[in-house]
Amino acid sequence: MRADRLLSLMLLLRHRGRMTAAALAAELEVSERTVLRDVDALSTAGIPVYAERGRAGGFALLPGFSTDLTGLTPGEAVALLTSGAALTPGALGLGTEFSSAMRKVVASMPEQARAGATGAAERVLVRRGGWLSDPGDGPGDALAAVQHAVFAGRRLRIVYASRGDDTPRPRMIDPIGLVEAAGRWYLLAVDGGADRTYRVSRIASAEELDEPALRPEGVDLEKLWLRRREEFRERLPGMPVRLRVAAARRDELARASVVVVAEHPVADGTLEVDALVGDLHHAERALWTLTPDAEALHPPELRQALRARAEAVRTAHA
Repeated sequence: MRADRLLSLMLLLRHRGRMTAAALAAELEVSERTVLRDVDALSTAGIPVYAERGRAGGFALLPGFSTDLTGLTPGEAVALLTSGAALTPGALGLGTEFSSAMRKVVASMPEQARAGATGAAERVLVRRGGWLSDPGDGPGDALAAVQHAVFAGRRLRIVYASRGDDTPRPRMIDPIGLVEAAGRWYLLAVDGGADRTYRVSRIASAEELDEPALRPEGVDLEKLWLRRREEFRERLPGMPVRLRVAAARRDELARASVVVVAEHPVADGTLEVDALVGDLHHAERALWTLTPDAEALHPPELRQALRARAEAVRTAHA
């Protein structure tokens, strides 16, 4: 166990540069006293660790020091580094092991390749929750070209069909990052100084330009994604409703032009769904086609409309 911790400490210093004893202790989940003992052990073993005192001090490795870990290609490293965004390691109780493995992945690479891989990984995000909670529609043909431009930090000329507009139109954009959420790929970009989010499946064509993208410095892709998603949801038109529907028929809601905003599984095999509909009449017709596998929970007037329709059917067939 200590040998693995010593290796992790060394890889942390190689990847991040100077770190304080407190920061190392927090990362390795040990006490600062243990960190000091481990630093002494590394020095005794011939690893060139040195200490810098003062307010900005800490521990660091001598410049140029490298390990003999097996290297990875930049593409392989990006695939592993971006997988951390899917939250799987934490869900499986392997968060600590996953962090340790990622440190080894990063440290195993040559300096130039490591910088490229970590930079690329910061431009891709994988999330469970999509823009809306409806099924994915595939990445489209432009994903490869878009991904290459995002990683290379180049501007893009795209032809894009906006929601509700069947005519694709040309746009010149500065890519920020790619997000895969609930089976869909989204491109976050700047278009004429304004924030924009594009569904990749709606990009008819994409051309990478020989110009650097004007990407803001220090972008936190996950925070930007969550902010844009909430802004989008706040702008959604329509009437909010809450429904209970059989899980097996959930996708039929989307086909009935019901916009699913959020869903919550229930133990009996149903889903409680927050959704948006055009109006009361639209909601009544959509739920009637799913009867008896759907129930209106809110608003009361929707329940009343469905009850009146059911009573009319019963009377007609009495």
